[in-house]
Amino acid sequence: MHNPAAGTIAASANTSSANSFVELPATASHGPLRIEYRWLNEAAANAPLAVFLHEGLGSIEMWRDWPQALCERLGMRGLVYSRPGYGRSTPRPHEVKWPIDFMTAQARDILPALLDALDISVSGRQQMWVIGHSDGGSIALLYSALYPDALAGVVVIAPHVFVEDISVESIAQTKHLYETTDLRSRLARYHADVDSAFYGWNDIWLNPAFRQWTMTAELSSIRQPLLAIQGHDDNYGTMAQIDTIAAHVPHARLVRLDACGHSPHRDAPEKLNEAIAAFVLR
Repeated sequence: MHNPAAGTIAASANTSSANSFVELPATASHGPLRIEYRWLNEAAANAPLAVFLHEGLGSIEMWRDWPQALCERLGMRGLVYSRPGYGRSTPRPHEVKWPIDFMTAQARDILPALLDALDISVSGRQQMWVIGHSDGGSIALLYSALYPDALAGVVVIAPHVFVEDISVESIAQTKHLYETTDLRSRLARYHADVDSAFYGWNDIWLNPAFRQWTMTAELSSIRQPLLAIQGHDDNYGTMAQIDTIAAHVPHARLVRLDACGHSPHRDAPEKLNEAIAAFVLR
């Protein structure tokens, strides 16, 4: 089920951080890739593993210290990485547009290849929790549907399972801000090629063909414990997202956070950590 190519691991030259890089070989779906990653609590080799999947404009650094704090709370080790096109991972060539099924490709091809390259065993994956935010939440859902025996459970925060008007409107507004304010320079601190990161995400979400994208059919394949979290003040999605998850995954647990927008790990970290800990540790 997983890509058998193991890749080659190399330490980052940046000694001021714990980030490293792994080389993934080319496959039918992508060329050779260099993926930026970081271990959390790496010495706790026998602890369950939490794999963090960032949002559409995210990266390792944009998580800040939240993954570490959550791993400490859960008694887990963690893995954070920047998907291709983000952070210091291989940038998206500017002439390449993400396909409509770009999130499926991340769940089906990139994440399994990364786990293989990092020698995360089958038994290790059975103790693994995938925690995703926004686009990363959608990828986490798709991964759990594709590989139902490969992990212990799933936590998704502000995920997308279909395209809403509010999402498209907010993403169009973000494009305006990127092109007219200092947003580009602020994001440039987190991405080696900020235009690659921004327009890869922005172009696909504003592509009229993407309005028909949905992953609701895949949801019924999810068998693992699943927690879905949404803020009431999210300007990128409504409660219809997690309600749709519950309609297709009857065992899913939903948490709705008051006074919280699209990024609960920044807007309401204590409430978020409490909800995740109560779910995972029970």
